[in-house]
Amino acid sequence: MAAADRLDLPAVGERQSLREQVAQALRAALIAGEMRPGVVYSAPVLAAQFGVSATPVREAMLDLAKEGLVEAVRNKGFRVTELSDRDLDELTELRRLIEVPTVARLAGTLEAAAFERLRPIAEEIVVAGEAGDLLAYVDADLRFHVELLALSGNARLVSVVRDLRNRARLYGLSQLSERDALGDSAREHLALLDALAGGDGEAVARLMDEHIGHVRGIWAAHAES
Repeated sequence: MAAADRLDLPAVGERQSLREQVAQALRAALIAGEMRPGVVYSAPVLAAQFGVSATPVREAMLDLAKEGLVEAVRNKGFRVTELSDRDLDELTELRRLIEVPTVARLAGTLEAAAFERLRPIAEEIVVAGEAGDLLAYVDADLRFHVELLALSGNARLVSVVRDLRNRARLYGLSQLSERDALGDSAREHLALLDALAGGDGEAVARLMDEHIGHVRGIWAAHAES
């Protein structure tokens, strides 16, 4: 594999199954744009980078295929699925319909301490954003939003939103990082926690709507570049 095609993949450990660890690492690489749409990736080649056998990599890629993130290419490997502007608009609309009212309802119904427990993750996002560490940013960002939505007590909703976020992928993260704007996007999470802790549902709804719209704007800017 050429140096330009080599992915910046994290090492895997022993806390999860290899299949789960590889799937998580590949999902992060997809979201961050490390794995590019239209490119076919070979399980044995990826396995060599991970330092594992090809079997857990193939299994992980099949899991990603079920999520719609990749598609199998017979006798070659897996190709990253491409999304159209309409796909991204529809995913953004669904996220707004679900996440904005759900998170806004949390304001004033939970103690501030419930939200403060998420502050370390929000600060992780800021550190990763300012450092331009895309994979760390994506990992912390997903954990933040999933754990925030979990406060609603609706596990099915959390599962749906996780799937929407995985399918959408933050295509423009690398461009945002290059413009030194990733830190600005990251700090939106801290502002959201402040509004939640203050019980300001209207401010929470506005911030969530702006945050999701900001992400879609990043996608649009990426599509035009």
